This record gives sequence, structure tokens and C-alpha cells, in this order.
Amino acid sequence: MAAYNPASHALLHEHRDIVPNVLQTGSKAHGATPAAAKIPDGLYAKAGIAMADASLAPQAVYNGGYTNATEIDIRIANGGAGQSGLIGAWADAFIQYSVNSGSSPFCIAWYLGDTTESLGLIEAGSVDIAVTYNEAAEKQSIDSGASVRREYGFRDHFLLVGPKSNPAGLNSTKDDILAMFNKLVARGNADVVVPPPADVPPTRFLSRYDKSATNIKESELFITIGQVPWGLVYSKWYHQYPRFPLQALNAAAVLDEYTLTDRGTWLSSPASVTSTLQIYKAGGDSDPKDLLLNPGHVLLRANIDAKYKSICERFMDWVISQDGGQKVIREFKKNGQVLYSEAPKAK
Repeated sequence: MAAYNPASHALLHEHRDIVPNVLQTGSKAHGATPAAAKIPDGLYAKAGIAMADASLAPQAVYNGGYTNATEIDIRIANGGAGQSGLIGAWADAFIQYSVNSGSSPFCIAWYLGDTTESLGLIEAGSVDIAVTYNEAAEKQSIDSGASVRREYGFRDHFLLVGPKSNPAGLNSTKDDILAMFNKLVARGNADVVVPPPADVPPTRFLSRYDKSATNIKESELFITIGQVPWGLVYSKWYHQYPRFPLQALNAAAVLDEYTLTDRGTWLSSPASVTSTLQIYKAGGDSDPKDLLLNPGHVLLRANIDAKYKSICERFMDWVISQDGGQKVIREFKKNGQVLYSEAPKAK
């Protein structure tokens, strides 16, 4: 893999929460960018890249505090947990563990991608590990031979959030998540026919509409109640906003819209965003069939270069160990709150 240029480290960290570092063919930065990963055609269309020969630069490169580290040994693709800082916390802790165990210092690169994009990068051989949130897609990656190992990394939780004025009349005490989605549809349709008074926001739902795990989950919830608001002619209250988690939540706050997000994104967002919204329903850990539980799994790509295969396999072992990756999960906080839950212990 390409060597890491320390001069670019601060810049990559500074922009890790914004947009993917997609490089078009002919970009002046293309040749100087460390570990640029090949993007399959159309995979990052929401970033405005649909042509062949585009590449993806790391969103951030972590060295565990060893400034003499120069080579990227592990490439990890992920969306929300990268934006929250968890991938960086895992990376730094694993590098330190490895060096303490006798390894030479090395770097780990994080590439910003939602679940569909991360699995696409795995299939293309552009990254070594993906952290994703959809069981069916993950198992397909294993069945197709693109990935050879899948481990339960942590539990995140979906949240249905929306404006505090609550124009849809959601009842957090009495309504389950399906009842809430029914109300969003009914009130949204009604507000299209007869707009509410000027001082009351209309009921609107912001969808990331980007094939992310969050988009798949909200689509699953709509389909469960027999609704497809994205179908032609699409429902006017259904706002298609294909952005990454932090940006989507910010837009929902600005526009007074309901949206599905996750706890990691919520706790990683500034108070200027979360103070304007209310959590109406949140997933939990007690019921493994909770519709708002958001399991994060770690997948290992097949056919990793021999030079890096061992270190990637060791990362997979470490990430599920109680004294390794799970310890990081237990201690990873934002604003004094733990973002994620440990993976359930195997029975």
C-alpha cells in the first residue's frame, strides 16, 4: 500500500466530517494523495462522481501517536462511526497495542462511505475492512466471496427525531415506531392537501435517499406499513437529501423535518443542531429484534495482499476482544455520554 505523507495528516483530520475525498481523473492532487482507493463506476454518484477512473483518498489517517509511522497497513471503510471518531479511536488503540506487542509503527486509513459504498469498496478490493450496518448485504458479501470474515463490532441505535413542535402529533409514550411512521404519512399527506398555518411547520420527512443503512432501515419501516413515498409520483412531504449522517441531521434541524438518524451521529452533532430537535423513539439493547437496533459488523476482505493479511486478521481478532476493541467501545464518549454498546457476548 502507499506510504502515508505526514504533511497531509492535519488536513485529513480537519475535514474528516465533511464529504468524501473523491478525486476525479486528472485531479492535480491525484498522484500526490496517499493510498488513493479505486472507486467502482457510479458507487459515489451522490458525491457527483459517476464516471470511471475516480479514486477516493483517505478521510483521515491515524498513526497511534507514532509520528515516524509512514506506511498504511490497514484501510477501513465506514460512514457514521468514522464521523463520530470511533474508527480513529479503534485505529490508534490497535496501533499502540501492536507496537507494544513488538510491531513497528504503522498507519491505518479511514475512507468515508456508507454501508453500500463500503461494501462496494470491499468488493472492488479497494479497502481491506468495512464496518457496516445491514445484515443481508453483509451476508451477501460473505456468500459472494468478496469478504471472508464477519464479526459483530458494536451496537448503535436508530433514533426517530423531529421538530419540537411535533406537527405529526407523535406520542413517545403510546406510539411504537410503526405507529409513528403511519402518523408521518397521514399528516404529511394531509398537510400537502391543506397546508397548516404559517406558524406551524408542515410534516415532512428527510430521507438520506442514498442506499445507506439508515436509508435502508427507513425504507423497511415504510414498507412494513405498506407505504413507498419514494415511488412515482413520490410524496411531496418526502424530502430526498442524499448526504452523510452529520449533514443530514443538520438539514433536518434547519428545515424542521423528521428524520431517522443514529445515536452516534446524534451525540456527535453540536448543540446548535440537537437543541432544535426532539427524540421521539430510540432503539435499545434489551430486545435483539428491536426495529431500531443498529448492529455494526466488521468485515474482512478476501484476497488481501500477503504483506498485510496478517495485520488485518489481527485487527479482526483485536476488535472483538474484551480488552481490545470492546474496551474502546465501553469507554468511547462524546459530551460525557457513551455512544455505542458492546457487541453481545456469544452464547
